Amino acid sequence: MECPSCQGKMQWKTAPFSIDRNGYHITWDAIPAWVCEDCGEVIFETKEVDLVQTVVKSRLGEEKRNPTPSKK
Repeated sequence: MECPSCQGKMQWKTAPFSIDRNGYHITWDAIPAWVCEDCGEVIFETKEVDLVQTVVKSRLGEEKRNPTPSKK
C-alpha cells in the first residue's frame, strides 16, 4: 500500500489515537492501522473506525444517563 501523503510504503502496525468530545478525553495506546514508514501518516481501516465510534458513543451515552453530580 502506498502512502497518500508521501508515496512511501505503508505497513500494518498499531498507532495511538485520542479523541476529545464533550469534555471527555479518550485515548487508545495501540489501534491496528496502516502506518507510513517514511512520514508516519496513519490510516485506520473501517473496522477500527467503527469500533472507536461505538466506544465513544457508548461512553457519552452512559454519561448522559448517569451524570456526575456538580459540586457547589
